[in-house]
Amino acid sequence: MTGPYLLPAHLDPARPRHQSAFTVEVDGRRVVARAGQTVAAVLMSLGLTSWRETGGRRRRRGLFCGIGVCSECVLVVNGTPDVRACLRPVEAGDVISTRGPGEAP
Repeated sequence: MTGPYLLPAHLDPARPRHQSAFTVEVDGRRVVARAGQTVAAVLMSLGLTSWRETGGRRRRRGLFCGIGVCSECVLVVNGTPDVRACLRPVEAGDVISTRGPGEAP
């Protein structure tokens, strides 16, 4: 086979299977999401590549492994802390905060 292997659009795991759109809130901003996307996919569609800082040295963190093994992408969803953005499917009305409780905006 020559050239890159391309999946047909309906089999591409990066594309949401269901295209129904709804809104979610990200750090107080209403944004459009699509059924089937993860929280990480929504954040990355907004151009966010990091959304938290480490405690000590305040280093930026975001999506790293993408399969839930590490905890680099954790954030707060609907008031629940430590949600892995790479695993959590986004749902209509979700309130997503890239800052943990007590962190400055």
